[in-house]
Amino acid sequence: MKTLSFQVSPRARKEALVKTLMDLLEKYRVVAIADVTGLRANQFQRLRMKLRGIAEVKMAKNTLMRIAIERLLDKKPELKKLAEYLTGSNAFVFTNESAFALYMLLERNKVSAKAKPGDKASKDIYIPAGNTGLPPGPILSMFKMLKVPTRIEEGSIYVSKDTLVLKKGEVISREAADLLSKLGIEPIEVGLKVKTAYEDGLILTEQDLALDLEAYKGQLAEAYSNALRLSIAVTYPTVDNAELLLAKAQSEAWNLAVNAALPVKEAVEMLLQRAEAEARALEAILPKAS
Repeated sequence: MKTLSFQVSPRARKEALVKTLMDLLEKYRVVAIADVTGLRANQFQRLRMKLRGIAEVKMAKNTLMRIAIERLLDKKPELKKLAEYLTGSNAFVFTNESAFALYMLLERNKVSAKAKPGDKASKDIYIPAGNTGLPPGPILSMFKMLKVPTRIEEGSIYVSKDTLVLKKGEVISREAADLLSKLGIEPIEVGLKVKTAYEDGLILTEQDLALDLEAYKGQLAEAYSNALRLSIAVTYPTVDNAELLLAKAQSEAWNLAVNAALPVKEAVEMLLQRAEAEARALEAILPKAS
């Protein structure tokens, strides 16, 4: 008995993908366009796995996303601005997290990749000490070129100590890339690079999303400190400054009592100390006057 097979036409597949994109655009409050230039299929799958449960990642041609956006303009007219960023090779990331949280998540969740000549080291690259599993031969010259100390033991090349071969930001040479590849070291970090994101009607560029959290923490701390000083200076009571205001009031009251020579309980000791100091000063002057 023959099995009937049905082939889906390319047009039907495209229409189904457009429908999927429309559903995702309506389902999620945030969609980001991420550049995938140079990202290999296995690396993309590893990134998708890392985002499972947090975001949906969809690959589609820009023309299909543009069609999906155009069909939703009646419901979400702001999406029209998103179409301006549909250039190059892109993945589309959908989530209900904020666009800022998504950007930071993608920045933190990158995957390692082999180095290619001309790449820049994303961090300091070390060749660890130990057995490389490589037999001695012409490859020894590559170790020597990168100033990696080696020795031969039991027919294998051993690295004598952990050795820094590239500093962060340095360009990786052909020889370094080749040696790192042979050693199974993947020193490059690759990921989905957000170009822009749509969130609740707002279009946010990469510059908008790339927050310097440490700088913001410093600015917030400075703003808090300035506000606290101002509230104390104008005697504006808040939960944060109540204790400081009371201490300030007590200090000012003591100073007033001492300067006015008011014999109140809290100021008596300070008044006596002041009177004694003034008496001693007067005593030191009197003999000179006589």
